[in-house]
Order: sequence, then structure tokens, then C-alpha cells
Amino acid sequence: MRGKLITVEGGEGVGKSTNLAFIQQQLESAGVDLVVTREPGGTEVAEKIRELLLTPSDEPICELSELLLVFAARAQHLEQLIKPALERGAWVLCDRFIDATYAYQGGGRAMDLNVIAALEQLVLSDIKADMTLLLDLPVEVGMARARARAELDRFEQEQMSFFEAVRSAYLARAQADPNRVVIINAAPALEQVQEQIAAALQTLGVGR
Repeated sequence: MRGKLITVEGGEGVGKSTNLAFIQQQLESAGVDLVVTREPGGTEVAEKIRELLLTPSDEPICELSELLLVFAARAQHLEQLIKPALERGAWVLCDRFIDATYAYQGGGRAMDLNVIAALEQLVLSDIKADMTLLLDLPVEVGMARARARAELDRFEQEQMSFFEAVRSAYLARAQADPNRVVIINAAPALEQVQEQIAAALQTLGVGR
């Protein structure tokens, strides 16, 4: 039986790392054979591409190069890690996936969604997340958390308008595919956020 693909999405400072650890604990406690990974990244080659994408540089990366690098990392990730795991029946928990491309490159960069969709069809084919947990938070709150956390990467240095467009694109994706995307209000206390996540996981047969 094919495994399930669960993706976790959201803008900057929404608490993805903390909540990914919680989801991992919930799934492993339920006896799920689990692979935890991230995008861009997840394999040796894809992690090198991630470094190119996130590290600030004197040479700006043009928007098309950025998009193609994202999909290059994703193609490697799918072939080397995600597809083999799913085919053997393992579940895959991925920190960001295709929705992030529509949000950051489609929303933030205002790139042609038809181009992204064509690349999605080429690279992903029939691979689709079984559930996407979208951690949602007002941009000013998330960016305040991100700035307090660590040195900002290349994306985190963008203007607030960029992140507003990212959030709007994420919410539009959720509205268009409500059976897959579960919006998690990431504003309240962590315990309340994780109660929402646990309730969503129960629909997959995980937890109480």
C-alpha cells in the first residue's frame, strides 16, 4: 500500500519547526513508518541547491533561475527520497512542498502561475499531498518572530508586501482545495495550535 504524503506550509515565523516536531511525534507514536524531510532540500544534491537559494549573494538570482532551481531540487528530492518512501508504504512528512512555490514564486514574485503549473506537471506528475497543514499567521507577527529568531536568509530579507502576497497566495490555495489543505490558526498559544493539528491528523486515523 502506498504511503501518505503530509506537507506543512506557512510563511515566516509561523512555527513550522516546532510543529513539525509535534507532528512527527504524533505519527511515530501511532506506529507510522515515517520519513521527515524538507524543501528545498532532503537529499545531498537538493541541499546544495537549497544553499544557493537561501544564502544572500552579491549576484542577484533572477526570478526564472530561482523557480528552476526550486524545481531542480524538487525533482531530485522526489526521485531519490519521496517516491521510494511512498512506494514502500512509508509516510513522508515534508516541510514545504509545491504550495510554497505557488506562494513564494507565484504570489511573492508574481510569476506566471501557468508556468509553475507546467513545471508541476513535468516534475510531480501524479504526486500530490494527502494532507497539507497550512500554519497561518498575520505577516507582521510572523516577521517579528523571524527577526527575533536568527539572521535572516535571502527570502526573509524581502519587503512586507512580498510576505503579504505570499500569505494571500497560500490562503487562495487553501480555498481552492479545502479537502487537502487544513488551515491552522498559528496565532494562539502553542498548545491550542497543536490541538488543531492533532484534530486534523485524526482524520487520517492518527491519534485519539
